[in-house]
Amino acid sequence: MPELPEVSGLVGFLTERLVGRAVVGVELASFAVLKTFDPPPQAFEGLVVDAVHRHGKFVDIEASGLHFVFHLSRAGWLRWSDNLPTTTLRPGKSPIAVRVRLDDGAGFDLTEAGTQKRLAVYLVRDVQEVPGVAKLGIDPLSEEFTEEAFAALVADRRMQIKGLLRDQSEIAGVGNAYSDEVLHVAKLSPFAMTTALTPEQVHTLYEALRTTLTDAVAAASGKPAKELKDAKRAGMRVHGRTGEACPVCGDVVREVSFADRSLQYCATCQTGGKPLADRRMSKLLK
Repeated sequence: MPELPEVSGLVGFLTERLVGRAVVGVELASFAVLKTFDPPPQAFEGLVVDAVHRHGKFVDIEASGLHFVFHLSRAGWLRWSDNLPTTTLRPGKSPIAVRVRLDDGAGFDLTEAGTQKRLAVYLVRDVQEVPGVAKLGIDPLSEEFTEEAFAALVADRRMQIKGLLRDQSEIAGVGNAYSDEVLHVAKLSPFAMTTALTPEQVHTLYEALRTTLTDAVAAASGKPAKELKDAKRAGMRVHGRTGEACPVCGDVVREVSFADRSLQYCATCQTGGKPLADRRMSKLLK
């Protein structure tokens, strides 16, 4: 799933190509992907793009007071073309869910692989009409996200720290991958409870969160949309690297699997050398 750094890179990519251009077509190949009905998709046609924004993991294309907002979810992605095909999309014939055409012949497709269809598109007059955007917590790269604000957030919640980092209503934009990365940098177990963290650990975690995300955003900046996924994978220290050597200590990267996801960590760096139980009940193996 694209997270804050890749979405930031995607927003930069789209800003260069969309701002100042007119939208001449919005085609739906999957009607289920559109989560709003008023205004209709055709209302976006003929408008000139003013800006492209990021809200957590949401991309917001703004034109004349309307917002074309999309969330790529687990298996969605954006495929750009300098010369879009002139043929009309047909429902159910490809992984393409939505096509947006520009006045210069360029444009993009929103695609989704797999059977779990979670890609979501909204056309709204106010971005706060998008439920997921309205519920977003603080952006971890914003000026408001100070160490004091983070410490207060940690102190106010009783939960596993990885769960807090992934909770979009608390911290916007961090998902499964970058929470693994941040916790590895901070040398904290993903199952550590917020209530058990010392002030020093909270400080280290805050620094790890800001640094990891800032570095990842810089790495994604300027890359074409088609390269952002590979750049993300290449930059991972532990996430998605089960069985490989930890880049810090050389121990093997381990995994805990759940029904719909998995997490990766280094036992030497993060859990005092003790492997975590590979089950939902997050207790250390004795």
